[in-house]
Amino acid sequence: MSLSDYRKKRNFKNTSEPAGKKKADLKQLVFIVQKHNASRMHYDFRLELDGVLKSWAVPKGPSMNPENKRLAMMVEDHPFDYKDFEGTIPKGNYGAGEVIVWDSGIYLPAGGGTDKDENEKLLRKALKKGDIKIVLLGKKLKGEFALVNMRKDEKSWLLIKKQDDYAADTDILKKNKSVISGKTIEMIQNANGRKKTKSK
Repeated sequence: MSLSDYRKKRNFKNTSEPAGKKKADLKQLVFIVQKHNASRMHYDFRLELDGVLKSWAVPKGPSMNPENKRLAMMVEDHPFDYKDFEGTIPKGNYGAGEVIVWDSGIYLPAGGGTDKDENEKLLRKALKKGDIKIVLLGKKLKGEFALVNMRKDEKSWLLIKKQDDYAADTDILKKNKSVISGKTIEMIQNANGRKKTKSK
């Protein structure tokens, strides 16, 4: 998987985002959801696959309610070490704004086992097919989800919670603190002297 698009969009002299030197070294696949206050507030949903983070921008954020089908726009692959990134992308840079790690954990394909290589084989096929069924074991997001390509174009997907014991109609986005630092987007804004942005 190439990180060329990711690197072309960024000047690493001006942003503290990782350039992508750290390789995946865990025995289980990880997922990350970053809350990102860029030109518009959104959530970046990322799945480790083949040493990079396959990434989707989810404008309304993930939901635990199976009735809520969230638009998820596929964006460029991000490096594995982006999983720990939070802070501020300076003004004038791509994606300028505040970022927190809203959720993180491990994941596996639905029906997958404990072998990481075999799980990645299943996920590669699912990605190519445009129908990815996964089980998330995060601090906030848990249970089975699906990422389904809308077929209008390869970038347009839906993120859908499947009906299971974790499904709920409560708003998971109200849990708005970073799972790493305990900070909210607004706390980082205040530290930067920036005006607060209304968000969930």
